[in-house]
Amino acid sequence: MEGLVTAGADFGVYVHVPFCRERCDYCAFATYTDRDHLMERYADACVTELQRLEEAGDLVPATSVFFGGGTPSRLDPDTLCRILAAVPRTAGAEVTVECNPEDADDAHLGTYRQAGVNRVSFGLQSTNAHVLAGLGRRNVPDAISRIAAAVDAAGFDNWNLDLIFGGAGESDGDWRSTLGAVLALPNPPPHISAYALTIEPGTPLARVADRHPDDDTLARRYEITDEVLARAGYGWEEISNWARPGHRCRHNQLYWDQGNYAGIGSAAHSHCDGRRWWNVRTPDRYIDAVSTGRSAEGGREELTAGQRAFESLSLSLRTPRGVPWNDLERVDELTGLVDRRDDRAVLTVRGRLLANEVSSRIASGSLL
Repeated sequence: MEGLVTAGADFGVYVHVPFCRERCDYCAFATYTDRDHLMERYADACVTELQRLEEAGDLVPATSVFFGGGTPSRLDPDTLCRILAAVPRTAGAEVTVECNPEDADDAHLGTYRQAGVNRVSFGLQSTNAHVLAGLGRRNVPDAISRIAAAVDAAGFDNWNLDLIFGGAGESDGDWRSTLGAVLALPNPPPHISAYALTIEPGTPLARVADRHPDDDTLARRYEITDEVLARAGYGWEEISNWARPGHRCRHNQLYWDQGNYAGIGSAAHSHCDGRRWWNVRTPDRYIDAVSTGRSAEGGREELTAGQRAFESLSLSLRTPRGVPWNDLERVDELTGLVDRRDDRAVLTVRGRLLANEVSSRIASGSLL
């Protein structure tokens, strides 16, 4: 890695944890259910990668740290915290760990809290057992109440729930009941991510057409989501993310702002001023590369100035900031998809459903 940071700028560290107990039918991430025997060696390799970056001057105190996966909570909590201890951080840095519902206990959350984790994110997806079955996901009885109780007991006031709509067998009523159950908690999560089910090639879900949602269903569920969450005081942070005031995810914002970050672990991506590179995909190859003193880099790309400008506008369009009104072409054809606010174009609810279409109207002149 080279020249990762600019003095005073936000800087993130993403740690990829590729281990899962089971693989969900919709998942296309670099995750594995048969590599648990590598966990300690994998953590050693992550610590070594971080130490090498710091020694090379390519790692400064992070303003945000995010453990994603996979399932970070599959690691022994002390093992995860050993990796975290190797990450230099600014005072008040946001530190997030993704967890599965079955790991909502003090052994995990209490240990995280003591080590400096101040934000947790749970993959709930749905409160309906038949919907979870349609997603090929484990059903944990009373998951939502267990999560809320564990988060409260550990003292987390900043946390997120991941939800997915559009699973086989789900009705509008089922989706409303999931949202209702989340909002009825004594301590509702101040941040909610709600994703439309995406059919990824090569996944078990992709092979069964009658389990695929149609676009009209997904659009209707999205509109329900925005309506219900807005009424409960959540503002949209990005197309699939909503937050109450003061609880936006700083690490995600770094991505949407094209900020710089270091990716640690197998398949993790890094970014510096338009240059991207990523580590080898499997944990076996990653461990082997790091333990023998070789680079774990698996590939890289460098964006042109025009590509960076287009990406910047496309990402900004996905947020309430929007883009300069004059950077959109043929705005007369975007009626109902964007609103004009202080000379900026901001997506309407319908526009968020067609964000790629709106992005295609970004003026070529703005990319020069």
